[in-house]
Amino acid sequence: MTTGIASFTQAAEQAQQWVNDLGENLGWDIHRSYRLLRSVLHALRDWLSPEEAADLAAQLPMLVRGIYFDGWNPQNAPVPDRSKPRFVERVQCEMGKDTLDDPDRAIAMVFELLERHLDHGELVQVRNSMKKRLRQLWPSH
Repeated sequence: MTTGIASFTQAAEQAQQWVNDLGENLGWDIHRSYRLLRSVLHALRDWLSPEEAADLAAQLPMLVRGIYFDGWNPQNAPVPDRSKPRFVERVQCEMGKDTLDDPDRAIAMVFELLERHLDHGELVQVRNSMKKRLRQLWPSH
């Protein structure tokens, strides 16, 4: 009987817990919550320099890190227009036909999730690299 590789099992459980937590906070199902997490992580990754993106990735659980890096082209980072409207537009675009009624709240919930699970010092660096209007979506401490 094969019991699996413990680190794979743990990574899957951790990623599932992140999606579940996000869904509970937003009152959404896990599929929509996963799409939002993925969309925000991709936008965030592309708003950071390659070095900052890699530093943030080092804090992410293994499976979430894979989601974060999926489709990444570091040569295109950071995107030229790193404004809040473009960030929200990017997230909405990745959500596809699943229009967000309150994108600011949805994005803020992902940022709050990151705040609960990742190193505070690393997140301060991420926040400080963003324009003020986008930084306002992060929980204040």
